[in-house]
Amino acid sequence: MNRMNEKDTERLFEAILTLETVEECKKFFEDICTVKEIQDIAQRLKAAGMLKNGENYTVVSRETGMSTATISRVNKCLGYGDGGYKLVLDRLEKKDEK
Repeated sequence: MNRMNEKDTERLFEAILTLETVEECKKFFEDICTVKEIQDIAQRLKAAGMLKNGENYTVVSRETGMSTATISRVNKCLGYGDGGYKLVLDRLEKKDEK
């Protein structure tokens, strides 16, 4: 996503990487995002995990309340994006196994 190579966006990503705990992340994201924005991001991550595990759009929609259009976008990113969902989901899976 070359359009995100702006200085301010890079600074945001650098700021996120300075966070060390879940509690710090909660504090930062509650300050920088609305509750709805955080819920939407969490919902997309959940949908990506469900799609990665083979769930169909109907099940994902029912479980998350997301529209099939948004689920389709998540699925497109999962299959043809930069690999961010897969990277995070694989790491979470490894963490959960421990």
